[in-house]
Amino acid sequence: MPNASSWSASSPLLLLWEDSSGTRIFLSLLYAVLAISGTLSNVMVIYLVFSFKKLQTTSNAFIVNGCAADLSVCALWMPQEAVLGLLPPNSSSLRSAEYRLLRGGLLGLGLTVSLASHLLVAFNRYVLITKLPSVYQALYQRRHTGCMIGLSWALALLPVPLLPGLWTLGSAQSDGSSRYTALLLALAVLGQTALLLHCYLGIVRRVRGSAKRVSVLNFPLLHQLPFPAAPPPPRRAQRRLSSVSVLLLCCVFLLGTQPLVWVSLLGFFLRPAPPALQAASWLLLCSLSALNPLLYT
Repeated sequence: MPNASSWSASSPLLLLWEDSSGTRIFLSLLYAVLAISGTLSNVMVIYLVFSFKKLQTTSNAFIVNGCAADLSVCALWMPQEAVLGLLPPNSSSLRSAEYRLLRGGLLGLGLTVSLASHLLVAFNRYVLITKLPSVYQALYQRRHTGCMIGLSWALALLPVPLLPGLWTLGSAQSDGSSRYTALLLALAVLGQTALLLHCYLGIVRRVRGSAKRVSVLNFPLLHQLPFPAAPPPPRRAQRRLSSVSVLLLCCVFLLGTQPLVWVSLLGFFLRPAPPALQAASWLLLCSLSALNPLLYT
C-alpha cells in the first residue's frame, strides 16, 4: 500500500491511494459537478457581456478575463481529474511526468489569472468610487485596460514550471524547491488578499460616509422649497444590501484561498499537514473557479 509521500508525488486528484473506491468516486463526481456548473456559468457570463453593449464596461472586461481563466480550470483541468480519479492507482496515465506537467500548467495558469482578475476588479471599483472621475478615465483607457489584462496572463506564465512542485508540498520526501514553491504561493495569495480587502473595505467606508453626508441635507425644509428637491438618499436597506454583498464576496474569497495558504505555511515552518487537509484546501481553492461567476453576477 503506497504511503503518503508516494501519494503526494503522483496523485493527480490529491487523493490518498489507500482511500476506498467510494471516496474516490465521490470526489470524482464532485469534480464533474464543479466542471459542468463552472463551465456553463463562466460561458454564460462571457456570452452576456459580449451580447449586450451596456455590459461592455471596464469592470466587466476584468470579470470576463477571470471567466476565461476559470474556464481553463473548469473546462480543461477538472474533467481530467474526474476521469483520472476513476482509474486504478497503477494506471500509466497517473505516472506520466509530461501529463502531470500539463495538468499542473493548466491549473496554475487558470488560478493565477483568476486571482489576478479578482484584484483587478476590486481595484477598478475602488478607483471608480473613491477617486475623481478624471483619475478613473485617465487610468482606465482602453489601451491601459488591455495592457492590464495582458500583463495578468504574462505574469501567470512565469511560475507555471514551478507548479508541479506543489503536488509534493506535503510529502515527507519533498525537496527544498517544492517547499519554497509552496511558501511563495502562500505569500503571493496573502499579499493579493490584503490588497483586495483594502479595496473593498475602502469602498464600504466611502459609501457609508457619502450616505451620512447626504442624510444631513435631507431635512424637512427641503420639501417646502418651490423647486424640486434632490433625489432622496439610498434607503438603509439598499446600503445594507451593498455592504452584505461586499461582505459575502470577501468571505467566499477568504474561505476559498486561506486554507491552502495556512496549510502551505504550516508545511514550511512546522510539519506537513495531513494529506486529507491538503486535498480539502486545494479543492476549496479550485472551487472558486466555479463560484466566481455567481459572485460577480
